[in-house]
Amino acid sequence: MSDFRSGFVTVVGRPNVGKSTLVNRLVGAKVAITSDRPQTTRTEIRGVRTTEASQIVFLDTPGLHKPRTALGERTNQRALSTLAEVDVVCHLIDATGAIGPGDRFVADAVHQVATPRILVVNKVDRASKPAVANHLGTAAERLGEYDAFVPLSAKTGDGVDALLDELDTRLPEGPAYYPEGVVTDQPEAFLAAEVVREKLLALARDELPHSITVSCEVDDSPEAPRDTGLLRLLITVHVERESQKGMVIGRGGRVLKEAGTAARHELEALLGTRIHLETKVRVERDWQRRPDSLDRLGY
Repeated sequence: MSDFRSGFVTVVGRPNVGKSTLVNRLVGAKVAITSDRPQTTRTEIRGVRTTEASQIVFLDTPGLHKPRTALGERTNQRALSTLAEVDVVCHLIDATGAIGPGDRFVADAVHQVATPRILVVNKVDRASKPAVANHLGTAAERLGEYDAFVPLSAKTGDGVDALLDELDTRLPEGPAYYPEGVVTDQPEAFLAAEVVREKLLALARDELPHSITVSCEVDDSPEAPRDTGLLRLLITVHVERESQKGMVIGRGGRVLKEAGTAARHELEALLGTRIHLETKVRVERDWQRRPDSLDRLGY
């Protein structure tokens, strides 16, 4: 259709401001894992929202932060690289926290590109209306000019329609990039690895989250039992030290079993098929700091 609009929108911000929750809300389906742990997102995740009039491809990016590891440097580069490659930039900040150096760092990066930019103030459900109004005024003073300012709650959905209206008006005319019904282009194995990591983040001790990563392969070996209605996935949980291995497994295997069961139930609902997860834990020493490990693990 000649009046159909389509485009790419990146969602950027410092860690833990709710980018993944917002992308899931905008898409209307879970395409990115969420956690209250900072820097949960480590790679670019695409979510697709399609209506009769438009298609928006959202890019959920890692939180921009002061990197302390090779992984942090790579996740920052990945987030920053999206700014000049999209049609609209959404800079997300937290209505419940002070506007600090991290927000200004993101704003400086956003203002270096000519892409239309929208400042989104998230978590308004946790702040009073006067506090939100004050936050918007402070943001306008400290973070520079934006094409629009939108307060919303990714958790409740309040204000999300207003953001979608702002995005639709800034999309160029163009074709649909994905078929109707597609909400993400992430492979099944990647999605499974992320869901398992999400469940482990909810169970693991405080010192573990940044040391955990998860990889996944589809078990299509000739030795695998044949069952056309069953997707067999080989999950490997990578930790950095031998002492962390026992924490992930848990006493009597409780932690790994609980995370695997929760992940299997969610994946079966997401993928619409029965899932068998075979999990193991492997020590990949200091993987966050070793470029060769990052390459091998897909970062």
